[in-house]
Amino acid sequence: MQEFSFSTRIFFGEGALERLSRVEDKRGLIVTDRFMAGMKVPDKVASHLTRCTVTVFDGVVPDPPIEVVTAGVMAFQACNAEVVIAVGGGSTIDAAKAIRAIAKQVLNIETDKLECFAVPTTSGTGSEVTDYAVITDKARGVKYPLDSQALRPPVAILDPELTVSAPPVVTADAGMDVLTHALEAYVSTGANDFSDAMCEKAITLVFRFLPLAFLDGEDLLAREKMHNASCMAGLAFNSAGLGVNHGMAHALGGKLHIAHGRVNAMLLPKVVRFNADLTNVRAGEYTLAAKKYQRIARILDFPAPSVLLGVNYLIQELEALNRTLQIPATLKQWGADMAQVRALRPELVAAAMADVTTGMNPRPVREADVEAILDQIID
Repeated sequence: MQEFSFSTRIFFGEGALERLSRVEDKRGLIVTDRFMAGMKVPDKVASHLTRCTVTVFDGVVPDPPIEVVTAGVMAFQACNAEVVIAVGGGSTIDAAKAIRAIAKQVLNIETDKLECFAVPTTSGTGSEVTDYAVITDKARGVKYPLDSQALRPPVAILDPELTVSAPPVVTADAGMDVLTHALEAYVSTGANDFSDAMCEKAITLVFRFLPLAFLDGEDLLAREKMHNASCMAGLAFNSAGLGVNHGMAHALGGKLHIAHGRVNAMLLPKVVRFNADLTNVRAGEYTLAAKKYQRIARILDFPAPSVLLGVNYLIQELEALNRTLQIPATLKQWGADMAQVRALRPELVAAAMADVTTGMNPRPVREADVEAILDQIID
């Protein structure tokens, strides 16, 4: 038996922030980062909370460590918050989810008495609708994916105007994270009819609108479509799971401090080729993953008269999209310290194998497979 469900209410499109004006007589804690605070984005959000007392915690940093979550819980307790509003990218929403969950336990707050709004300012993680959060142990250089329904925000607000300030590099990295979510969930071992529908729509939106949002950040239609694609991909992988692409991205990001979406994009063509396993043809049949990749190629109007051609065209188009978005193909091109990468190699392989997302990969993954993919991305 499988399940597809989401309890998050989603408000989307221009003017979606107006939903916050319905919140009355509450003490609110806005969780954000210093960049967003400097851009006055929390102030814009707070302007809709006209009947609330608002406190801002702007201590979130990329790949939020345990210490940031602890500081956030202390800020929560200091203002005696009744509602948490996460304003920012995936790191901020992840931190806010962890802060809210821990505060509920530590302060013994009933779930229905602690509201939460996720207001993403980038179109990437889909964290506003998932049960996941990634918290970093900086001392060990390890990212921990947390998984609990208690983390899922009750309300998500997708207002495209909040994403206009994202620079092209952030738009590119976040957008490729969306595409990775959708392509991984589409072929994962937990894939189902409902998640597949979300994935197919998200993939078509990314291929059409991500280049437009990258070239013109003020294109509100492109921004809105990417926001919707991110949310759909989040709903999909929350149900279906991910795969080795994210398992390796978590490992590489934790050790080398490379942006999550960027390393996902670098890995994606390699992982698609690995998962398709085109040399594995039994009784004239390719793997299910390969057939599904061919279907995606057809949906995108790439030449796909056969599984072999469809998969290869999809890989070529993924590589072309990375070039359009100015994403390097390898760690060497990115500027990694190659001596450090070689020294960390055993830890990277072990971390990828231990990551919970790797277990949902459609093709069983061995250490030798991770090493082979790592060789390709190292250059």
